[in-house]
Amino acid sequence: MEWTADVSRGEWLRPLLDDSFDTMHCVVPRGFAAYARVFHPASVRSLPGRAVPTPEEYDRMPDAERDALIGQYVDRPATWADAASAFGTVMHPLAQWQRIVRTPPEGDWNTRIAPDGREFSAPMEGEIQPAQLARIAAHLSANTTTPDAGIAAVWEGYGGLLGFYGSGPSRGFFGSDDPDVTSAPDLQYVSHQQMLARSIHDPFNDAFRKPTWQPGILPDEVSKGPRLDLPDRAYVLFSAAPAAFVDPAWVLDAPWRDRPAEAHGFAPAAQHPNMLWPDDHAWVMVSEIDFDSTIVAGSAELITAICADATLEAEPIPVNADLSWQADGVNR
Repeated sequence: MEWTADVSRGEWLRPLLDDSFDTMHCVVPRGFAAYARVFHPASVRSLPGRAVPTPEEYDRMPDAERDALIGQYVDRPATWADAASAFGTVMHPLAQWQRIVRTPPEGDWNTRIAPDGREFSAPMEGEIQPAQLARIAAHLSANTTTPDAGIAAVWEGYGGLLGFYGSGPSRGFFGSDDPDVTSAPDLQYVSHQQMLARSIHDPFNDAFRKPTWQPGILPDEVSKGPRLDLPDRAYVLFSAAPAAFVDPAWVLDAPWRDRPAEAHGFAPAAQHPNMLWPDDHAWVMVSEIDFDSTIVAGSAELITAICADATLEAEPIPVNADLSWQADGVNR
């Protein structure tokens, strides 16, 4: 994989995308025989012999009782179908998570406790795990004449990815000698808090401070280079073999691998491509930053294979599919 300044390699997509947000085609190209929606996994938490407490119940618990629950939680991945079964709703191709888990008006759809006492957490928007991408990529690479040549497009807006002119970096890392602050979640939390603090720090003087170049994960040449501009999104392009993503360890070879985070103790990681296509344009994979599912556009045979894969939760969807939050007309 390597960065390419030749953004013309993505220009073929422009006439296939809509300028409006009425359907999925604002980000998913038209002109393909069939489409599949691959649902991002959710998660479910349970406790042996009792329901997971609500936030209000937690607040009323004595500290000792609350602490005693910590080691008893059982967390596992969950499908959307699992959630629909638990909440008594209907799983279907155009389902929306907040409808599946019966979220009341103004309610929190991120975590919902089902009637059986289990707590379901929403799938990640715009994020799939390397193993899930690998399964999708196995089907993609088998359905192109150019499995060793294609484009991986990464959205320009991911924090820390690109350098920019500013009064301070877009993110920070926390360093501590405290042995109690050693886990990645703690580091991430504190790093996020420091980033927020930096973004509002000394607003009066920042207005007069001369912006300086703040480097990103990618080299300055890439940060200052051209982007593929599509409706409401811009992407950095990389020449990449679709077949390379069949191995979940593709993150180790990604030019956008987050090495600054690794230097602070984080495991190797790289944002998955938001768009992926082969040189023969046989298909396009779209993992939009605001979607809780990944869309594949391609041949009928490809879509059938993806939807038949028992390791993926995927359904065929029609042309002009509406994937907005209000689109689930089944679960009202």
